[in-house]
Amino acid sequence: MGWIYITVAMLASGVLGAFAYAWWYRKNELSKRRIPRRWPLTSRSLVNSKERHVWRWLVRSFPDHHVLVKVPVTRFTMPQVKDESQHWFQILNGVYCSFTICTNEGQVVGCVDVPSHLGFSLSNQTLKHSLLSQCDLRYWVVDPDSLPNPDSIRATFLGEHASTEKESEDRLRTESEFNETREHLKASLLRQRHNKSSDKPSHEADTRFHETTSHDPYESQLSTSWGHDSFVSPLDSRYVDLH
Repeated sequence: MGWIYITVAMLASGVLGAFAYAWWYRKNELSKRRIPRRWPLTSRSLVNSKERHVWRWLVRSFPDHHVLVKVPVTRFTMPQVKDESQHWFQILNGVYCSFTICTNEGQVVGCVDVPSHLGFSLSNQTLKHSLLSQCDLRYWVVDPDSLPNPDSIRATFLGEHASTEKESEDRLRTESEFNETREHLKASLLRQRHNKSSDKPSHEADTRFHETTSHDPYESQLSTSWGHDSFVSPLDSRYVDLH
């Protein structure tokens, strides 16, 4: 009977010990998930100095696009089979690129990576290159100390005629702004000449009108008021007394 009591006591102790451990483990896990009153964290920069240099270069290279920072690939890719979503999410959850280029509509056109001081593993590059290329997205790894020509990355990401189209748009916009400014100046000069002519006798005004209409008043004004180191003189040329 003594051995039976000892065995029962040992079993009871084991059960109580198991319950005690389970209670302690659950309490410890809950304490880890509990929101702390004061977070043991602090803010930091989103990019380092080399990444910031590439970021600014990308912004200049793609002024008509958005440059997103460290977006996971699971944010802009999706599995072809819906039932496999969880599986591929677990595999690709930690994969992201330094920068992601997208259109104003949020459509991604390509990604750019900046190697750390330890470099990039070949397997990491191969994974991203194969994944993005099969999704019809471009992928580049750039050296912050030797950045390529902006036209080359635009041509790769957007097509061969991307840089040419951008230059044409810029040229057309510049010409439009110039023509608008020219017409404004021309109209202002004609108004000034008309106001000055109205203060003189009619025959002098007619003579002056025929003289000014024999050539472009805008070009005449530029020839007299444009210097090598000056801007066009103010249009309002009314005289005032100095005080």
